[in-house]
Amino acid sequence: MLIRRVVAATGADGKARVLSDGVAPRHAEFETLPGFATALLWSTPASPRVGAGLDVADRTMADGFVPDAGASRLMMVTFPPDAVMARADFDAAAFSAEFARRVPGLAEAFERDHPGMHATDSIDYDVVLDGEMTLELDDGRQVVLRRHEVAVQHGNRHAWRNLSGRPATMLFVLLGTARAGDGNRG
Repeated sequence: MLIRRVVAATGADGKARVLSDGVAPRHAEFETLPGFATALLWSTPASPRVGAGLDVADRTMADGFVPDAGASRLMMVTFPPDAVMARADFDAAAFSAEFARRVPGLAEAFERDHPGMHATDSIDYDVVLDGEMTLELDDGRQVVLRRHEVAVQHGNRHAWRNLSGRPATMLFVLLGTARAGDGNRG
C-alpha cells in the first residue's frame, strides 16, 4: 500500500512549507494474507503543538499503532474479503505473527478466543474510503458501512468484517484516551 503523504508546517519565517512529500514510510502489504495492507500515516504525541518554527518530527517509525492518552494516530487499512481467511491454505498462526510484528500495539489488543474482536483506549473515527465493511459489536449486532460512511467508537469492543466479495479500504483516526472505571473491556 504505497500512499503518498505530504507533510506541511509553518517555518520560522511564518510561511507555510512542505516538509516532506513521498511514500508514507510505515506501510506493509502482508505476505500471509494477500490483499491485507496497513499504513501508519502520522503519529502525534500527547498535547502536540503547532506554530512557526516548531520541529515537526515524524514519529511514525518509532510509535506503536495505538496512541497513549492525548496522542493520535492516522492509519489506512485495506481488508481483503473475509472468505480469504476461510481458504484451506490460510495460516492463522503465521498471519498473527506477521500482524504482531508489523502492527505493534494494536496487535496486542486483539482477543485470541474471538478472532478480530478488540478494543483500544481511544476514540476512533473510522471512514470507509472504498468498498463495504461490517462493524460487529460484542452483542452480535452488525452494522454495514459503505463508501464514505463513518463510525465513531468510544473504546468499545468490536471487530471489522469484510463480508463482501471485494477488497475494502478504511481510514482510521485514533485519539488516545484514558479508560474510565476499572479498565475492564469485556
